[in-house]
Amino acid sequence: MKLHKYLLIALAAITTVGTCVSCDEDDKVTLLDEVQVSSSYVTFAAGGSTSTITLKATDSWSFDQSTVPAWVTINPMSGGAGETNVSFTAGPATDTQSATVLLNCGGKTQRINLLQQTEKSELPISTCAEVIAGADGVTFRVRGICTAIANTNYGNFYINDGTGTVYIYGTVDAKGAYNWASFNIEVGDEVTVEGPKTTYNGTVELVDASFISVNKSLIKCDSTYVAGVKSSELPIEGGEIKAYLTNKANGVTVNIPEEAKSWLSVTGIDIKGTKNVVTLLAAPNAGGDRSTTISFVTSDGKKTYTAEQAISQKGAILEVPVSEFLAAAENDTQYRITGIITSLYASDKQGKSFTLRDYSGEVLIYRAEGFIESGAKVGDIVTVVGKRTSYKDTPQMGTVTFEELKYAVTEVSIADFIAKEDSKEVYYMISGTVGPSVGDGTKYDLEQYGNFNLTDETGSVYIYGVTDGWGGAKGTFKNLGIVEGDKITIVAYKTSYKGLVEGVGMFFSKEVAEAGE
Repeated sequence: MKLHKYLLIALAAITTVGTCVSCDEDDKVTLLDEVQVSSSYVTFAAGGSTSTITLKATDSWSFDQSTVPAWVTINPMSGGAGETNVSFTAGPATDTQSATVLLNCGGKTQRINLLQQTEKSELPISTCAEVIAGADGVTFRVRGICTAIANTNYGNFYINDGTGTVYIYGTVDAKGAYNWASFNIEVGDEVTVEGPKTTYNGTVELVDASFISVNKSLIKCDSTYVAGVKSSELPIEGGEIKAYLTNKANGVTVNIPEEAKSWLSVTGIDIKGTKNVVTLLAAPNAGGDRSTTISFVTSDGKKTYTAEQAISQKGAILEVPVSEFLAAAENDTQYRITGIITSLYASDKQGKSFTLRDYSGEVLIYRAEGFIESGAKVGDIVTVVGKRTSYKDTPQMGTVTFEELKYAVTEVSIADFIAKEDSKEVYYMISGTVGPSVGDGTKYDLEQYGNFNLTDETGSVYIYGVTDGWGGAKGTFKNLGIVEGDKITIVAYKTSYKGLVEGVGMFFSKEVAEAGE
């Protein structure tokens, strides 16, 4: 196998990564705004050849002459804004040679790697740990057990060799095509692939890795049943789950992860020829959702084979404030939080994401199913259920179900608010300037409860209590640091007391009063 193929694989990863689906957000490839090239890898035949790339620039550009090796000619070496075809020419070579040239444009630098390969070479097998510790851009050959398959269109799967786990982000055949069915890879099989390493949001990947070989496992988990129904999910009250195995080796051992032994145990193993049935028992679940992956291990006397099976159990949905949700660990536990929608998340092209705030904090709700259909908007009070996840170490709620539009909030002027009927079940958004008591006997308190007059161009209304957010306790207004003259927005319901119209509600936002106002 020629080494230049490895570089072509890396090139394929760059030019086709937008076709595969990876990780979070919108899966965009990061490119320089000032200059873009159709390829950052250029290869040459041993007998000499010319390769051409397309360069798109927003400003004048030039190659750093000091980085251009003597064995390569680049034409042109500089140019202006727009699109330019740049050719790289190398003569015949007797030894493999490589270099990296620097392209400067608008104060930014693009690296272009050059390789002329003359001899055949086959990469040695690297451990997953060596891949993880290795540099991005380097091609590795790795062999390990397929532990999970994420995508069968492009061939995305996880491989583990006992030293660590690497994500294979796209698998290609000898022609560079995604041809997953031809590889015949199943969970538990020993697979050998090679490809260039990259790191995406902390996940180590081999991108568009070339398939080398597969060694089929002698043990396979065909199915799991719960209460006679094909399923891998146990109910909250617990019970038995049976795993049906095909085992062509000798005997079977069941390994349960240490953290799951408190709620999952083996109660029986039935072996009849190649057909094995393992029975496990799950305890009742008083907490949130939980899951684990158990492994079934067998041996033919020469080699050990493993099959894995994910098992989950439903749990109670934990209703918590935002602050507790943010502090929670990332796992399968389901959380329910309620708060006010403060903004829509513009980066989500699906339009399902928004920020939610209660008295204790604010969190991004990422792609809530049912949100668009609910018609909920900024200012509304809503309830969502989902898991604690994160993006670039920032906590967020993922795998979200939009559970309820609790209160649809209407933005009105103060005059319109005063004209509304009294109801503690209808909320309005009103804005105005915090003013003093008007000498009508009403309380004035910005230190604790939030009693004041709120005034806009249409009128003034007495606000009798404001909490520091949805779910906040009475007496927490002082946490907001609001002073007379501040312009604030609150979400409140309308009530009356002895003929005096009052607004009672919760804080939404404020504008600090400027000096002299």
